[in-house]
Amino acid sequence: MPSIPLWIWLRRMPRRAPKKDDNHHAIVKIFIQLGAHCEDVSMKEEFCDVMVLYRKQVVMVEIKDGAKVLSKRKLTKGEIKFRDRWKANGGNWALVETEEDAINLLTGLSR
Repeated sequence: MPSIPLWIWLRRMPRRAPKKDDNHHAIVKIFIQLGAHCEDVSMKEEFCDVMVLYRKQVVMVEIKDGAKVLSKRKLTKGEIKFRDRWKANGGNWALVETEEDAINLLTGLSR
């Protein structure tokens, strides 16, 4: 038994890896193929899935699987909280559901 209270010990335990959307790796691959630097930060709670750096611009990207029904693509409370806080401070945030969305996002940053 740990020497600290059990509830503190349990809170310090690493959380289970969150389930990534089925298209997560394909979208990250598109970003990289188009010349973006991607940092997968999906393990962090109340954050985005990927930080994308492209042409001196940083975009926080939430990836959802566009092939799933709308109810399965809803943002969690933590994702909404992060998005609102990030955008309120002038940060770039995007929801990407398809590979085409990823291409369009980087094309928009090119202009």
